[in-house]
Amino acid sequence: MGLLQELQERSGHQCELCASKDNLSTYEVPPISTGGVDGTILICSTCKEQIEQPETIIPNHWRCLNDSMWSEFTPVKVVAWRMLHRLKKEGWPQDLLDMMYLEANELRFAEATGDHLDESEKIIHRDSNGAILQAGDNVVLIKDLKVKGSSMVCKQGTAVRRISLDADNAEYIEGKVDGQHIVIVTKYVKKL
Repeated sequence: MGLLQELQERSGHQCELCASKDNLSTYEVPPISTGGVDGTILICSTCKEQIEQPETIIPNHWRCLNDSMWSEFTPVKVVAWRMLHRLKKEGWPQDLLDMMYLEANELRFAEATGDHLDESEKIIHRDSNGAILQAGDNVVLIKDLKVKGSSMVCKQGTAVRRISLDADNAEYIEGKVDGQHIVIVTKYVKKL
């Protein structure tokens, strides 16, 4: 059974957030680490557009979270939590957040993108040119780098695919080079 079929079966062929039955598609919940059923939800085009383009958010559409926040499925709860945090200035979402409960691992997943932080509190990772880096981006090294604790030297021009961000420090990203997982300082990379 494919991912789409599993999600359709799990959701009853409706959006897992607003219960719409129109224009459904899969949505991998960032940061995309688990994928599969445990990291993906089935959502309608309206929800997807407003999640991916925050400037298009229509607050009343998201009153549906009053129901979907109680889902038994982690990725649905995570997206509901993130959207409630984006909307908390509206007033009513804060009441729902006060009622919502996430297990420790679910809360770590939900906080991974920083949606719960105000703009002034967010850690923003930037490359050597000032471009904003996001989890899953591809970068290239702009100088030769010695890897601490090994004899490995990463050469200038080496591509690092699908980076992950250090949640505590804007100067560090992580990625794999020649099969080895390393930490890289952001001032030595350029976004592809």
